[in-house]
Amino acid sequence: MLDQDMSRRALLKGGGAALAGLGAIQVSGPAHAFPGEPGEEVIPWLDQPPPAPYPNPLEWEKLDSYYTPADDFFVVSHYQANPVANPAAWRLGIDGLVRWPQTLTLDDVKARQRREVTFTLECSGNHGFPFVTGAVGNARWAGTPLASLLQRAGVRRQASEVVFWGADSGPADIRDNVGIIKRFPADPPAPGPDTLDLTITEPFARSMSLDEAMDEQNLLCYEMNGAPLPPEHGRPLRLIAPGWYGVANVKWLTRIEVTDQRFAGRFMARDYVTIRQRTPDALSWSFSTVNHTRLKSAPAKVTRRRNRYSIMGVAWGAPISEVEVQIDDGRWMTARLDRQSSWKDGGFAWRFWTLEWGKAAPGVHTIRSRAYDGDGNRQPPPDDAYLASRLTFWENNGQITRKVKLN
Repeated sequence: MLDQDMSRRALLKGGGAALAGLGAIQVSGPAHAFPGEPGEEVIPWLDQPPPAPYPNPLEWEKLDSYYTPADDFFVVSHYQANPVANPAAWRLGIDGLVRWPQTLTLDDVKARQRREVTFTLECSGNHGFPFVTGAVGNARWAGTPLASLLQRAGVRRQASEVVFWGADSGPADIRDNVGIIKRFPADPPAPGPDTLDLTITEPFARSMSLDEAMDEQNLLCYEMNGAPLPPEHGRPLRLIAPGWYGVANVKWLTRIEVTDQRFAGRFMARDYVTIRQRTPDALSWSFSTVNHTRLKSAPAKVTRRRNRYSIMGVAWGAPISEVEVQIDDGRWMTARLDRQSSWKDGGFAWRFWTLEWGKAAPGVHTIRSRAYDGDGNRQPPPDDAYLASRLTFWENNGQITRKVKLN
């Protein structure tokens, strides 16, 4: 389990806090996107990342499957790794600004319309922290559409926000909030550093607008890759929101609350917030909650067969239309896209690409990729001004460069 306090220790560049940790109806994808050939050799990258502080980081050189097996899928937990001790006693509540509050068992959920989606789940800290480079995976998820359950509950007209509450919880420190004084006895001590501190037990929760929650792609998910959700991935039920970073896909769901105001819990208003400096010479900042995934690609591995080399990689975060590869600061070359992958999966799943390198010269080489989506947007370079303005590590979709040594 990822250390729940990492976000307090690790995050603002220059000293601060932060880290942790996306459909259309499913159509079959290839069992192996990079099947390999007899005699093919994988050349290891020179720039190996440090050990990851979370289970099952993606090992890029070993990537050969379109679907990431559940046992190999990265895991980020903010509090308990498996907080639902008795799935048979578990219940899901739907309440708040609804006409007909609901209480559902897992069998109730499974009795409703079933839908499958394939999409790529990525932690918003992936490639933002130097030790987080494999927090991404692709899976086939199954469940029932969220929108139909909200409609069944009868969302009231004044509703504007939907909050998803998980079963996992932990301590949250609140400080310097004058309103906290009301929580003290009738004669509180004089205000000071200690008296204005308060630690509460806060469940994990995230929210989205009502319009976003009603997206037909969102699922209340109970299966992963054709099997029941593993405990570490949210059993018995989790939210699957294609096109959103991993943190928004709340695991171990226990309650869906419809409200008429923005939710400002820890993981919406205090953590998973991207801070940008608007101007270099003034105290002008922007603060935005991490939400939708961004266009991205990465070189996965270099292979050699009969002294000819190939470069293979993946692209995700949007419907991918093109990927280009650059070797040693040379010209950008168009890679071949796998036609059987995410293009048929609604654009939410990753797409594999290959560039035939041929007979490359011995020595150290750098390899970089950049992806384009169907609207013509291009993955930015790492020194892009918008990316460089971030003071936090979240949402880094800059072009990724890897190094390899050929003999």
